This record gives sequence, C-alpha cells and structure tokens, in this order.
Amino acid sequence: MPQRTVKHSSDLLGVGRLTIDAIAGVTDIAEGLHHAILNMGGVLDGPSNATDADELTPPRTRGITGLVYSSIRRINGLVGLGLDALIRRLTFSIGEQQSSAGRDAIVSALNGVLGDHLQKKQNPLAITMSLRRGGKLLAADELAEFMRQANGRVAVYVHGLCMNDVQWLRRGHNHGEALAADLGITPIYLRYNTGLHISENGRQLASLLQTLVSQSPCPAELYLVAHSMGGLVSRSAYYYAELSGQTWTEQLRKLIFLGTPHHGALLERGGNWIDVILDSNPFSAPFSRLGKIRSCGITDLRYGNIIDEDWNSRDRFDMAGDQRRPQKLPQKVPCYAIAASTIGDTENFSDDLLGDGLVAVGSALGQHKNPQCDLGLAAGNYWVGRGLNHMDLLNDPEVYRTLLKFMSGTEHGLA
Repeated sequence: MPQRTVKHSSDLLGVGRLTIDAIAGVTDIAEGLHHAILNMGGVLDGPSNATDADELTPPRTRGITGLVYSSIRRINGLVGLGLDALIRRLTFSIGEQQSSAGRDAIVSALNGVLGDHLQKKQNPLAITMSLRRGGKLLAADELAEFMRQANGRVAVYVHGLCMNDVQWLRRGHNHGEALAADLGITPIYLRYNTGLHISENGRQLASLLQTLVSQSPCPAELYLVAHSMGGLVSRSAYYYAELSGQTWTEQLRKLIFLGTPHHGALLERGGNWIDVILDSNPFSAPFSRLGKIRSCGITDLRYGNIIDEDWNSRDRFDMAGDQRRPQKLPQKVPCYAIAASTIGDTENFSDDLLGDGLVAVGSALGQHKNPQCDLGLAAGNYWVGRGLNHMDLLNDPEVYRTLLKFMSGTEHGLA
C-alpha cells in the first residue's frame, strides 16, 4: 500500500497564494502579447507619453478583450481571498505536521527562485534564517547549552542557492560531521532564504553569529565553511559586522570557500542576455516577464554583489555591466578557496568557461584582471579539483582532504 503523504497546512496556504500570484502574472503576459499582436508590435500605438510608473504596468487591451482580462483578475482576487480564509481554518483545525527532507528540499529550491517574492507577500513558505543541528532549529535558549557542549569551538556551515542545511550530507558524506570526528570542531548549520539579496542575508547572518558567540561560556573559536552563494553571504556578514562593531569577527579563526562565485556566475549573465533579447522585440517582450521572475539572490550572482550599494537604486535586470564596489577579503582572518573544473587534469581553456559547471575557476579563486577586484589569495591558500562538478565539492574525498588540511594547518597564515 503506498505511503500516505501528509501535507502541511501552511504549505497549502503558501502554494495557494503563489498560484494566485502566478495566475495574475500569466494574465499580464497573455494580455501583453495580445496587445502587441493587435497593435502590430507598437506600430499602431503612435507616440508614447509613458511615465516611469507606466513602464512597470503591462499594456492593457480595450473593449471586450480588456473586459475579459479584467474579469480574470477580479475573479482571481476573490478566489485568493477565499482560499486564504479556508486554509487558515484548516491550520487551526489540523495544526502542523513534522517536516521531511523532501519537503524541505522543495521549499528551499522555491525560496531560491522566488524567495524575495515569498517574503514580500508574507507567504508562509518563506524561510526564516536560523541555526540548526540534525535538521532541527536551535532556539535562542538552546544556543547556550550548545556552545557549552562544544566548548566554544564551532564551525558554521553556510549552504548555497536553492539548498538547505540538511543537504550538506551528500552520498553518505558530510564535511561538518567528518571534521568534527577528525578535529573536534562541532558543526552547526545555517538555513536561510537564498532568494533575498545577499547583503540582506549577510546582515542577518552577522547578527546571528554575534548572538551565537555571546552564548559561549568561554572565548569562542569560530570557523566559517561556505559553499557557493554561502561564501558571498559570509563575506557580506563579515563586512556588516565590522561596520557595526560586532565582536564575533575577532573570534573568527578561518573562512573557507567551496565553489563561491566571488566575481559572479556565467549562468546568470546568460540569463541577463536572454532578458535583453526578449525585451528587444515587442512580440517577445511579454515573455521577458517570465525571466524576470527570478529572485534578487539569483541576480546578485551575476557579478557577486555582497553589499547594498552593489544593487540599491538600480534596475537589477538592466544590462549595465559590473558596477560593484570592490571589497577585499577579511584582512585579519586566514581565507581559503577550493574550486573545481569538470574537464582535464591540468589548467585549460574550459576553466574560464565551464569551471565546475556553474562557477568558473577564476571566479571561485577570486582572481580578476582588475587589481582592485582581485582577492589576492596566496598560492598555498587555494586548490583546484579536476574532474569535479559544483556539487562534488560537498563530498569528494580529495576535496575533504584539502578542507581538512586548511582547517587544521597554520602554515599559510593570512591570505
């Protein structure tokens, strides 16, 4: 007999709200395309007197056609109100059920793609940042006991885009648990909404780490191990901690990056090109709204934005090039990077094109042709794995041996 699936009432509410928003978005796309066809790509529209506010509103049709689209929006809104009321009653009646790894993986992926939208709409599927052990939240009143048992010696693991804390376990291996066995450094795992701006997550992480070390009964010894986007969030956290005078940075012993796109990811730059191509044609422009659904977190990965000034007051879908304010690595903390390349046994042309399939080798090592942007990692502070992809960085034996060397060794000093 097949196992019965228990759905979360909050999931139903969240998916319901997301469905309502999706219907509204598809309605806008359909009407925009209809408008373009009726007006021959704008030929019949005449001169435009559109304001900035008009640019944010999709074109509307008139007459019977306009009435149809207007009716869809009104009915959709009424259905949304009814669904919210119904699911609230279900929540009260049946309560919440225990989570599962599969459900968490889906919600984490959804947050990566639409997390900013979920938060803005106060959707219950939006993830709230937290520190966790064994897949379970550590409440504020549990942190002191955790730090006591760890004797203040803790490594915080920060996951990447569309992932969560449980997914540090891959193919039977977990870097955190392995390092705990080999070095006695107790792991704790971050879970966060990867669809938010990296700088927003950075500020939240900085505050959370300050709370963590403040609960230690002895001087804390802190390590940060970050995969992919998690490395940018960690750098952002350090920046905002220093800016606000938080003290956990003085207790940070090492910062290690696994496949972090310090200078962005080519995949997101490709997505930006698709936006431009679609927008260039009035018949395809309505479909560019689909590409622009992707979250702030994803668009921050285009060049590796880590502070507010990298994105604030700018159109994140504009083809404006790299406009970051360059930020160096922490100067008081040894920093290390592990990169991967899917092709070859030695350095080759694919390193700068394919890299590990998501992040080019140069970006993962913080290398840049502009000296102001180059992170300047010492030769002994980085390593490139060959024949590995982005996810292999979580479980490959040689990657772990290198990570163990970086975590335990002191020979390389500061980056």
